[in-house]
This record gives sequence, structure tokens and C-alpha cells, in this order.
Amino acid sequence: MGGRGGYAAPVTTDPPAFDGDFTAQLDTLFAWRRDVRRFRSDPLDEATLRACLAAAHRAPSVGNSRPWRFVRVSDPARRGAVADSFARCNAAAAASYDDARAAHYRALKLAGLREAPVHLAAFCDEATGTGLGLGRATMPETLAYSVVGAVQCLWLAARARGIGVGWVSILDPEAVTTILDVPPHWRLVAYLCLGLPQEEHPDPELERHGWQQEDPRGAELYER
Repeated sequence: MGGRGGYAAPVTTDPPAFDGDFTAQLDTLFAWRRDVRRFRSDPLDEATLRACLAAAHRAPSVGNSRPWRFVRVSDPARRGAVADSFARCNAAAAASYDDARAAHYRALKLAGLREAPVHLAAFCDEATGTGLGLGRATMPETLAYSVVGAVQCLWLAARARGIGVGWVSILDPEAVTTILDVPPHWRLVAYLCLGLPQEEHPDPELERHGWQQEDPRGAELYER
């Protein structure tokens, strides 16, 4: 029977025990979660891809809204149009640097759009009624943050299955939204390339190619 306020009586279940070997493997998974730009063209197994999407759907979301909407981009014309958007935005970004830095920028590989067998666009459904607005009245951006959480869950699930993921942010979001012909209240959060990596590295590519050094501040804990 329902309790006070219409709530059902809670049912508890013993959680699984995660031993030291599991947590060590989990730490290794986090360490090897890398932004991949160099893909093999081999197709991905459909069941494996669906398992990664199922993991994404287990992500936390504000008010249990689950606002993520994943679009697989398979049509060659649409994929080509997205790649063209990247090329335009990438050229504009290079032009914003001085000559030496621009040359370095142009030498970087910043996307795998032409090689990756799977393109996934992750949108936030800003008009979703699921959750009835719970938890986001003062911070509406948490709806989009929820999509980012789903992307991270998908990313880790993919990495655990040997699949690489690359997040392409050098795009015009309005152009991509038009190219993919999605509802106007869907906002682009991430455009992802998925595929088997050509090579494996434990360090970030931008550090390996000298674009930047690791910033230790992100690992610090600030006390107040």
C-alpha cells in the first residue's frame, strides 16, 4: 500500500560488493578514457553500441528528467555537411591565433569525422515534461549538465568494450541542428565519433603533441 503522500513503502536490496580488484580496474578505466581522434573504419557491433547507449540511460539527471536524445547520423550527405561545418569552424579557430600557434593548431588532429564508423549527436530536450521541472528552477542549466553525465557514462561503457570516443566541439551547433532536422527545442550538447582506435595512448593527445601541459589545479581540493 502507499504511504503518506502517496509514496509506496520502500523496498531495499543489498548492493553488490565491489572489491579492491574491481576498484583498481575502474581506476584504470578512468585513466584510459581518452578523447580519440584516430579511428579504424571497421563497423561497430550493433549490440555493443546498444549496450553503451543503455549505460548512458543509467546516468543521473536533474529531477530524473532524462533529457538526452541521441541521434545516430548515418546519412552520408548529413555526415558530410557536419564535416564541412567542422572545417569552417576549424579554419576560423586557427585564424584566431598568432602565426606560430596557428601553425601548431593546424598540425593537430582534432576530429575523426571522416574515419569514424559511428556518429552520435547528443541533444538536450529542453521542452521535456519528464520530472515536472523538479530541481532546475534556480539552475535550468542542470538539464544540459544531465546530458553531459549521460555522455560520460556512454564514454566509459564504450572504453570498457574497446571502443574509442571523440567529442567534436569545433562545430556550429545551429548548423548541426539544422542538418540533422531535429525538433527546435532540442539543443546540441555533444557530437561524438565512435569506433575502434587506430592507436592507444594513456596520455591526452594535446599534451602528447605539445599543445599544453597538464594543469594540476583540477586535482586540488579547495577548502572553505
